[in-house]
Amino acid sequence: MAKVANSHPNVYELAQQRLHTIFASFDNVYVSFSGGKDSGVLLNLCIDYIRKHGLKRKLGVFHMDYEIQYRDTIAYVDKTLAANRDILEVYRVCVPFKVQTCTSMFQQYWRPWEESKRDLWVRKMPEGCLTTQDFPFFTETMWDYEFQSRFAEWLHERKHATRTCCLIGIRTQESFNRWRSIYSDRNNHRFRGERWIREWRCGHICSAYPIFDWLTSDVWTANGKFGWPYNRLYDLYYMAGVPLDNQRVASPFISPAISSLQLYKAIDPDTWGRMIGRVNGANFAQLYGRTSAIGWQSIKLPKGLTWERYMHFLLSTLPEETRRSYLEKLSVSIRFWREKGGCLSDKTIARLRQAGVPMIVGEKSGYRTDKKPVRMEYMDDIDVPEFSQLPTFKRICICILKNDHACKYMGFSPNKKETQRRKKIMEQYETLLRNTRG
Repeated sequence: MAKVANSHPNVYELAQQRLHTIFASFDNVYVSFSGGKDSGVLLNLCIDYIRKHGLKRKLGVFHMDYEIQYRDTIAYVDKTLAANRDILEVYRVCVPFKVQTCTSMFQQYWRPWEESKRDLWVRKMPEGCLTTQDFPFFTETMWDYEFQSRFAEWLHERKHATRTCCLIGIRTQESFNRWRSIYSDRNNHRFRGERWIREWRCGHICSAYPIFDWLTSDVWTANGKFGWPYNRLYDLYYMAGVPLDNQRVASPFISPAISSLQLYKAIDPDTWGRMIGRVNGANFAQLYGRTSAIGWQSIKLPKGLTWERYMHFLLSTLPEETRRSYLEKLSVSIRFWREKGGCLSDKTIARLRQAGVPMIVGEKSGYRTDKKPVRMEYMDDIDVPEFSQLPTFKRICICILKNDHACKYMGFSPNKKETQRRKKIMEQYETLLRNTRG
């Protein structure tokens, strides 16, 4: 397994040290288990740790069942939970929260286990699952990520815990955002100074990332060395030629998964046959998910149009609420590049100057980076390698064609309105909990 730079322990040994910290510091611990390789190896690490050290406690397992999933994933989840029922407390959730979909221009979300769509469900609800009746906090407006936060609060109260820790199997190798969540000094909510444990309710509830420094190769080395069970879907991915780093188990309708949606048709045709009647646009996304039809590869500008005019044409075809959402994000982005500026490398700045792009280059950014802040206006398009970092109307067109309602391709995270809405809901729920305790 990979060695950590300038350190003797390997990532497995470091994970053991972190698990010691977790089980010694928290009386209530649970793993967020999706059935993927990362959450699977984390769950196996915890199971082995509890058995090896003879801990007289149980481990919680939180599994959000999204209804539509590969049969191999369902089988792996079922088998893993059943094989360790003596030390696991399982919370298998089948709730109709809102889940992002990028298969339709007209629908921003779908709902797994939606009662009104019972006749179209891809499969039956698993026995022993938890439904809306088990969660008094659930509302029809709730997104899946909001439910996760609310669940932690619910479980903390239910267990009468002093400290609760949710273990999450994310690795910094996967994305820059995940790397930033661990290493950024802007987040001061660290439990006892540990970068990999984040406090989010006065130290009583935390999220921890014990395998944040693992590589994909470490995950598979551990599975092989310790004989841990894993999701056999990854064997099928490998045989289908999917690169190792692109093999993921996720909701099939989010933007990163669209390009591999066609694999359902080949790997699990029975499930696929039910999927196309369950979520709007699933078949179209499967057919064109890797083409310019939904902006996956290079798209061509219609003759006689600029990218800005093409953007307005695309927006005119959308429902009012969807169109307004895109325009709000565009307005925020334009204001950001005019007033604050994006951080660009000297090489990128030189290329822009060579292309004759008007801009104002600052000396130092407020972020911890060697890049310089650059203020500029939106461009129609520009042919440079750093295209995805620059403000162009073409990028907005790609977002629209990809049904990327959140504009993640533009680098957007939840905006202020969305963040405040989530904060307000959390505060209301904490007030409810206090009143219930009283």
